[in-house]
Amino acid sequence: MSPHRFPLTVYYEDTDMAGVVYYANYLRYIERARSEIVELCGLDQVAMRAEGLVFVVTRVEADYISPARMADRLEVVTTHQAASPVRWTFDQEVQRDGQVLFRAHVVAVTMTTAGKPVRLPAEIRAMNT
Repeated sequence: MSPHRFPLTVYYEDTDMAGVVYYANYLRYIERARSEIVELCGLDQVAMRAEGLVFVVTRVEADYISPARMADRLEVVTTHQAASPVRWTFDQEVQRDGQVLFRAHVVAVTMTTAGKPVRLPAEIRAMNT
């Protein structure tokens, strides 16, 4: 499967007092890319929620490598797979002109709104077959 690419621009509101992207915003950027991937997989998170199912991030490992600044044009590059019947893993990089600024490994699961883990949707599990 080829990597998913999600373009974004850094705005003033994304930066801290030093003029660089505030560290927590990288997590927002990679979340936006994952949300788009869910949609591209044919899943409607609003409909899932109405059925009592949600995706939950259970683990994030992140490395901050180099700063992004206001007006930078960035790209979140993501590869993902159903690592098991219940775990969906994502390897994500935030890049500027191909240079990696931020790297993360993310693990997500599907849970009921009551907090009970359940198998990933069939659309996700089928990606590895």
